[in-house]
Amino acid sequence: MTKSDPNKVLRQLPLVAGGLAGTLLMVNRLLTEQITDSQARSDALGVIVSALLILTGLLWQQVQARSPDSVKLIGEEGFEFAPDLPEAVKIELAWASRLLLTNTATRSIVIVYQGKVLLRRGILGINPEVKPGPILQRVLDKNKPVYLVNLNIYPGRIEFDYLPENTQGVICQPIGSQGVLILGANAPRSYTKQDENWVEGIADKLENTLNRF
Repeated sequence: MTKSDPNKVLRQLPLVAGGLAGTLLMVNRLLTEQITDSQARSDALGVIVSALLILTGLLWQQVQARSPDSVKLIGEEGFEFAPDLPEAVKIELAWASRLLLTNTATRSIVIVYQGKVLLRRGILGINPEVKPGPILQRVLDKNKPVYLVNLNIYPGRIEFDYLPENTQGVICQPIGSQGVLILGANAPRSYTKQDENWVEGIADKLENTLNRF
């Protein structure tokens, strides 16, 4: 279910105002038997203003940024740790995942380290196991993050079966050279550059913690 655009009405106001003003000017002109010079000048000015309003409305429709449509991810909400994790690691993973869920568009989190799923939190996918596909393997091999801004347009999205099936965007952020932080968003193009930098910082902190255990 998509969320309606809250600015839709605002963007249409100049179009409506310009169209209404132009219509009223035309009706007034048709109903006036004798046109004076001053009225002709006023009508000309009114036509110009109406045209400018309509042009502004058209530009707003094309230029003004729209908030990406969000969806309700399919799946059950959960919070799962790998068995036998040290308490200090659990606390660190819980802290990091909570920050991401409450401050970004992230709705599903999977943390993999040394081939093992350490945490799943948020809306859970059906598959609890993570088998790296080409995209995730490239992140692990090259130690560079990948941000898929709109997962629906990528044929390789089928490898993310451990995320909700209608996940809209994905960040795969390396945790050192042995792990990856996988974030699923409920809207396409929902992560800013600042979000990406913040995710990188959290992954670096997780690496420091995990390396000690």
